[in-house]
Amino acid sequence: MSHFYTLMPSPVGTLKLIASDKGLAAVLWENEDPRRYRLPELLREGSHPILLETARQLSEYFAGKRRQFALPLDFVGTEFQKKVWAALVAIPFGETRSYREIACEIGHPAAVRAVGAANGKNPVSIIAPCHRVIGANGKLTGFAGGLEVKAYLLKLEATDNFQLR
Repeated sequence: MSHFYTLMPSPVGTLKLIASDKGLAAVLWENEDPRRYRLPELLREGSHPILLETARQLSEYFAGKRRQFALPLDFVGTEFQKKVWAALVAIPFGETRSYREIACEIGHPAAVRAVGAANGKNPVSIIAPCHRVIGANGKLTGFAGGLEVKAYLLKLEATDNFQLR
């Protein structure tokens, strides 16, 4: 299966959007650690419909006009990772969850560290909002885009920053 990519400038740096014909496969950071997400062979394609729609929705999000994404996702990972990533997608806009809360939600209350590891491997940053997962003490913890970007995204999602449509 072919994978396509395009680059998108954003307030948090250039994002690399990757899609298959099934859905969005990844949103990667400008200074992405190559070990975090194994890249398939990619073809540059700025007019792929999933990439165009992803860029449009992300632009609306950064402009304060989108609270929820409506994109087909093509997650590739273990069943456990997919459960964690599905739980991320379910975190309501403007809310946060702890790693422990996610572990309990997916039925593995003792797997807090494994949830953290799966969260760190989330290939679809922002869309599957891993930035909404924080430490049990309420502090910001690891984030592939960096803690400054995580803080930026959480601040962006503060309700008074968004214009309801």
